[in-house]
Amino acid sequence: METGEAVDMGRDALIMVLTISGPVMAIGLLVGLLVSLFQSMTQLHEQTLTFVPKIVAMVGLALVLVPWLTDQLLEYATALLGQSPF
Repeated sequence: METGEAVDMGRDALIMVLTISGPVMAIGLLVGLLVSLFQSMTQLHEQTLTFVPKIVAMVGLALVLVPWLTDQLLEYATALLGQSPF
């Protein structure tokens, strides 16, 4: 394996990680912003109020996206294992 191929494989792996984790992290950010806005408007600063809605939203979205996530991972694994070093 040449250096360029190794760099391409590393880049593809990082892009796959961002593709898979991006939607879940984005919903966590969005829910966090909405909860923070709600807390600043009501002056209610409860720690569990920030944690629980984010976790519920992130787990819920992850469950909804399982078919898409597995398709992405299977495509990546097939492409990666399909490349023969010989």
